[in-house]
Amino acid sequence: MAGSSGAALEISGLDAGYGAVRVLEGVSLHVAAGETVVLLGTNGNGKTTLMRSIMGQVRPSAGSVRATLDGRAVDLAGLAPEAVVDLGIVLVPEGRRLFPRLTVEQNLRLGAFRAAARATLEGNLALSYELFPRLAERRAQLVGSMSGGEQQMVALARALMSQPRILLVDEPSVGLAPILVARTMEMIAEMKARLGLTVLMAEQNFHQAVRIADRGYVIVHGHIAFEGESAAALQDNELVRRVYLGL
Repeated sequence: MAGSSGAALEISGLDAGYGAVRVLEGVSLHVAAGETVVLLGTNGNGKTTLMRSIMGQVRPSAGSVRATLDGRAVDLAGLAPEAVVDLGIVLVPEGRRLFPRLTVEQNLRLGAFRAAARATLEGNLALSYELFPRLAERRAQLVGSMSGGEQQMVALARALMSQPRILLVDEPSVGLAPILVARTMEMIAEMKARLGLTVLMAEQNFHQAVRIADRGYVIVHGHIAFEGESAAALQDNELVRRVYLGL
């Protein structure tokens, strides 16, 4: 079945950007096996660029990105995105990036393109429908006709179909009503618990993110401005209180 323990992520001194534009500078963070870590930051501070750097979509100009999988260290820098996914590192992108003219089930089956996932496709499909009963009811519905909250369920379930070890989630709250944001966070927490995942989530909705995070970082203008060793430490930090809580 999908997931297992023993998958960690370590980013050290990372510089990355687009052409002459440097977006990330000296970024270091780590996610231990089985942790849920949140990367907090408002729009334009580098969260998505960091996710893309981990996935091989953006090539860092300096620093390192390493995964440890069952005791084996793997350097991700320089790997193609499909090679990163093949290791079990899977991204739920901002905006979901689904196929609107395909059905729910067709979208889910497309998530199982790596060999390890194809071998357990039917079992993971059954688990997806167990975790997301709404999708089971609507498996033949075109994704483009679904609500934003339902589409976010499809995006999470599609990631499950890829047999993830490390799950990256980029801005899951974007475009969702507050009650749906809360439900989405609960679904991420449930996936993590059921599948034994390691989770790194980029998010700007502080209140909802800290409900499921073990700890987190705040990124400002491409730099890590604060590391909180617990959700409580994030809430108590002056920078967080000023930027997110208006205090």
